[in-house]
Amino acid sequence: MTLAIVLFTQDLRLHDNPALYAARAGADRVVPLFVTDPAVAAAGFAAPNRAAFLAGCLADLDAGLRRIGGRLLVREGDTAEQTARLAAETGAASVHVAAGVSGYARRREQRLRRALGERLRVHEGSLTAVPPGAVRPAGRDHYAVFTPYQRAWQQTARRAPLPRPRALDTPEGPAGAALPTATPTARSLPDPGESAARRAWQRWRGDHYADLHDALAADGTSHLSPYLHFGCLSANELVHLAERRGGDGAEAFVRQLVWRDFHHQVLAARPDAAHADYRTRHDDWRADPDEFAAWCEGRTGFPIVDAGMRQLAETGWMHNRARLLTASFLAKSLYQDWRPGAAHFLHHLVDGDLANNQLNWQWVAGTGTDTRPNRVLNPLAQADRYDPDGAYVRRWVPELAHLPGREIHRPWRSARRPADYPPPLIAPDTTGHRLRAARLPQGPPPGA
Repeated sequence: MTLAIVLFTQDLRLHDNPALYAARAGADRVVPLFVTDPAVAAAGFAAPNRAAFLAGCLADLDAGLRRIGGRLLVREGDTAEQTARLAAETGAASVHVAAGVSGYARRREQRLRRALGERLRVHEGSLTAVPPGAVRPAGRDHYAVFTPYQRAWQQTARRAPLPRPRALDTPEGPAGAALPTATPTARSLPDPGESAARRAWQRWRGDHYADLHDALAADGTSHLSPYLHFGCLSANELVHLAERRGGDGAEAFVRQLVWRDFHHQVLAARPDAAHADYRTRHDDWRADPDEFAAWCEGRTGFPIVDAGMRQLAETGWMHNRARLLTASFLAKSLYQDWRPGAAHFLHHLVDGDLANNQLNWQWVAGTGTDTRPNRVLNPLAQADRYDPDGAYVRRWVPELAHLPGREIHRPWRSARRPADYPPPLIAPDTTGHRLRAARLPQGPPPGA
């Protein structure tokens, strides 16, 4: 009897899983494997919220495998070493893994190939709807601008979603470690795992997504990003499901999935964009630890910024529009390096994805793929447009909840400004690109 190993990484699901499907189709017996690698923690990526969510996803995956006759084997240590050791113990004829895009994933694949040789099977199209590199402009290895990428993406054939295996034959041995556990820092996280992910998709209709996905208080987003990051949902299957639903909401939702694919193909071609400017502007970033701490803690004196940062700290998630405007405030208004800001996001975000997080930060900072590097997201204009009644701020900055309507966005003008809310870090009329202004006086708030 032939035996195959399927190494789960960021594809923690049974539906539309190319690595699992190929392992099941090519062997009589399959050993599902997940390796908790200390290198992930050493690199700072095992943040508490993601570690806790991952633990729940693995428990759900194990339960799903047991329902069809399998089980999840967990090993601890270097991924390549542990996988090769298991292959030797079981006499595995093949090892299947999803292709990744980060520098870490590429190095892991190289080490697996050295250890396993021709037994390694790497499967594209598991983490994205269209594999990185499948869509390329003439003479280049990736698209650097989104709009032409989107046009090419729309013309690219996508594979049909793969069915979930109905049965799996996994041997009783070999031995493994217990499923991991972790404690989040956020007060609440979404229910983890593929089962919860599929329920979330069924509940979320998205009929008004095109109109509401930027409205901060309405919160009309799908909240599927944690499931996409850990591969509890297949981006490819989601595109098919959304297109089947149809309508403006589904079209706008698919566009966001195209953005996700775009960022992944950029990082696959330029892995150093995770820490280096994609397009350097030779910026001489400021460093002000006190201002950075105020930004992290949600006490910049700009309520819309503070609301986003407090939502992040309390829930491990932040509305996408809030991510953009809080990042712009740090990089453009305070003129601080995007890298510490991106690291702060990754520490808290349950959906912290290297490609999306780092490249969105670079887009905002003017060092990434944006064709308008001097673009500024003015926090006051953003607040007026995307939280016109102040409901989003009122939820996350409760000390300002008594201020009516748009007055909540400019508490320095109000005679009712609470004493425990800080004044703005910089003068409100100088929040533009690369401007440094004197601090406002610490005395009574200015008049209206």
